[in-house]
Amino acid sequence: MSNFPDLSSHGFRVVRELGHNRSGGRVTYLAISLTPPKKEETKRIPVVIKQFQFAQRNTQWSDYDVIEREIQVLRGLNHPGIPRYLGSFQTPNGFCLVQEYKNAPSLAVPRSFDPDEIKQIAVSILNILVYLQNRIPTVSHRDIKPENILVDDNIKVYLVDFGLARIGEAEMTVSSVAKGTIGFMAPEQLFNRQLTKASDLYGLGATLICLLTGTPSTAISNLIDEDYRINFKHLVPQLSLRWIEWLQKMVELKPKDRFPDAESALEALQPIYVIRVPEVKLSQPCLEFTAKRLGETITQTIAISNTVPDTVLESRWEVAAHLSDPPHTPDYHQWIGLNQAHFVNNQAICKITVDTRKLMANNVYEREILIHTNSQPETHVLPIKVKTAPVPVPTKKLPYPSLALLVLFAAAATWFETAAWEGIVSKSGSLGMAIALLVSSFVAVLGVAAAVTTDLISGLVSKLRAKFGVPLKALDTAAAVFFAGVAAMFVAGFGAEFRVTDAAIAAFAAVDAVVFMAAFEGEGVAQSCLNRGFSKTLAIGVALLSAGLGISLGIGCKLGFSHPWVMQAILGTSSPLAMMILYPPIERARRIANYRKLEGHLIKP
Repeated sequence: MSNFPDLSSHGFRVVRELGHNRSGGRVTYLAISLTPPKKEETKRIPVVIKQFQFAQRNTQWSDYDVIEREIQVLRGLNHPGIPRYLGSFQTPNGFCLVQEYKNAPSLAVPRSFDPDEIKQIAVSILNILVYLQNRIPTVSHRDIKPENILVDDNIKVYLVDFGLARIGEAEMTVSSVAKGTIGFMAPEQLFNRQLTKASDLYGLGATLICLLTGTPSTAISNLIDEDYRINFKHLVPQLSLRWIEWLQKMVELKPKDRFPDAESALEALQPIYVIRVPEVKLSQPCLEFTAKRLGETITQTIAISNTVPDTVLESRWEVAAHLSDPPHTPDYHQWIGLNQAHFVNNQAICKITVDTRKLMANNVYEREILIHTNSQPETHVLPIKVKTAPVPVPTKKLPYPSLALLVLFAAAATWFETAAWEGIVSKSGSLGMAIALLVSSFVAVLGVAAAVTTDLISGLVSKLRAKFGVPLKALDTAAAVFFAGVAAMFVAGFGAEFRVTDAAIAAFAAVDAVVFMAAFEGEGVAQSCLNRGFSKTLAIGVALLSAGLGISLGIGCKLGFSHPWVMQAILGTSSPLAMMILYPPIERARRIANYRKLEGHLIKP
């Protein structure tokens, strides 16, 4: 058997209870009209019946003014956000008010709304309040709280329970007893002072704050500080500043500090973005550090900014963990330093310092700095690349192009000049041979002296160049051709007259290479090697062997490379030359390896 009241005599059947206030003797039911539906209606209309049980214990008949006031207010209202008044009737134990039923739970029922939906709820209630405040006479609800606001799944909003409403300006005055809900009543209403159009705004602001912070209406006192202000900003860091400022203005303690009416509050709210997160902009997408000397400390700056209005950028910086780095904390890193790890500013500059004393030389270190912010995405990555100074072992390279030219020209000069002088000596007989022998002996002595010290040839060339303005290389080339020709004449004549062996021809042809090296490269190969830091022995040795290899190749072109003495000459010059050429890089690699052993305690890339 149902405990619901039998209201069939009044044309209604109670379906279930929607809510009750036992102490006040008020119970709200969902009922179905027993009146047959009209043709355009497919089913019986559900209604809400609010029963005031005046005959119940602890209730007073003086509470009858509550229902009278609500009926009086509802009869004159016609707004889609306010359930329509359908009628009223008396029962043996009280009085019943019938209203249109809205299938929407109150905001007191725990649900999840995003901030934009909460703004939509605020706009809907403000539109209802604008309607009430623009009526003649105006209507003040006086009990706006989550329990009296219904919201369905489509965010359609309804304002209910006008039991404490007041009609007209004259009635918005001091009363003997403060009525309303603690925490949602404006201070002037709580202390029975003059009410204004801003009084209902306080209750709406408190309701919205409860929704945004997830605070039940029964726990709103947890948000009220010792100054009786609702303190909520720290609970909603994701909200835009203008949205927070608007809410704070709605719940100001003094009416004059709030919006003057619902229309002003609505106008201020509509252009506000509820959630606006900062946007992170870095002045550089990455940072590159290049050390010029060992142990150098390098500092670079990077700017972070936010251009989104009504937001404040908060950022926390830390160096990301890396397998090669020792363990570190967000506030300390062994070789990467941040001058400030936390910023609350829309324009900030961070100084990043790299200490290369703990890093290995001639390496590239790639690390990341994580920037945690209140933007989207929450974490931004700043790559940094550090190139350390070179290993303190100098890099010395032989003048390879000059060596190649020396070999090439020595070989060419030997071949061409030997062939030319061979013909001349064979036609001139003994006289030509004698002249060739005399000149070649002089050239040999001069060439040997020039091979030991290039000052004579270099000085002569420099003086000629200074006096006549002839380019140095032109004089070098002319001298090279002359001396190579004289040496070739001697070789050819000696071999033709006395019929010496090919080995003898090769030995005398070496004079050509010595002279060629001294004259053509007197300020080239040897001096260049000295200028690059090589020893005098290596410098002269590389120059002599290069010239020797060239003349050997030239003789090989003349006599054939299959000749055993030619092959011995080529191997005898090329093998030590190759060892001398390979010595500098091998020696440098050895010294670098020794230095790397000293870096064993340093951080690896």
